[in-house]
Amino acid sequence: MTFLTLDRVSHHYFSKKNYIKTLDNISFSVKEGEIVTLLGPNGCGKSTILSIIAGIIKQSTGEVLIQQQPINKSEPAIGYMLQQDYLFPWKTIIDNVLIGPKIGNNQTEAIKGKASYLLEEAGLINVTHVYPSSLSRGMRQRVALIRTLITDPKIILLDEPFSILDYQTKVKLEDLMLRFLKMYNKTTILVTHDIGEAIAMSDRIILMDANTRSIEKTFEVPLELRDEAPFSVRRHPKYQLLFEKIWEELEVNTSRTKIVGQ
Repeated sequence: MTFLTLDRVSHHYFSKKNYIKTLDNISFSVKEGEIVTLLGPNGCGKSTILSIIAGIIKQSTGEVLIQQQPINKSEPAIGYMLQQDYLFPWKTIIDNVLIGPKIGNNQTEAIKGKASYLLEEAGLINVTHVYPSSLSRGMRQRVALIRTLITDPKIILLDEPFSILDYQTKVKLEDLMLRFLKMYNKTTILVTHDIGEAIAMSDRIILMDANTRSIEKTFEVPLELRDEAPFSVRRHPKYQLLFEKIWEELEVNTSRTKIVGQ
């Protein structure tokens, strides 16, 4: 069942003399519970797509539909996780996790129980009453993930949430995140520059073109890889085959961008 649809979406910044095109004619759909990655170099419009879906900015043309309703007429709960954790330093970990339910006046015993469960699953149950400054970057990102999940969003937007982490911590967090996303059947859009991360985390990968700010190509991740944890995916024979296909496409894309820019 299609949950999210972008139909011929474009976005431009206008000035008195000209305009800057950030997206051009973007069309794709995401099924309920599907994890789709937007992959590509800087400046191709990946984060702009997330901002439009989240309602932070409005597209210049086209439609964004959630469950067949225009995004401005629907009331979807959207979770947005960024590179930085943005935890409140003066609040404890449990208070940071429960900030959404508190703002929404929904801090029930059931919600508190869910928070404790998720913290325990993430290996954080022993730090619930400490402050963010006491935690490593990886632990802080785990807290940010739980804070995103606790409000039960219908769509989760992930804007390079692992980019500031070292490789080992990153892969461990990928494993945890994917387990939670599948456990709660979350419709998810991930933005990344990392081909390996895209393959390990996704059902489908949309490659963006930095020159045209449009979709270059879409890759289906083999079913054999979708059933594996991200760490195991990277050791699977089909991982390398898909990696090389995407790499070659990116090389062509990058070369074309350089020629246009000369």
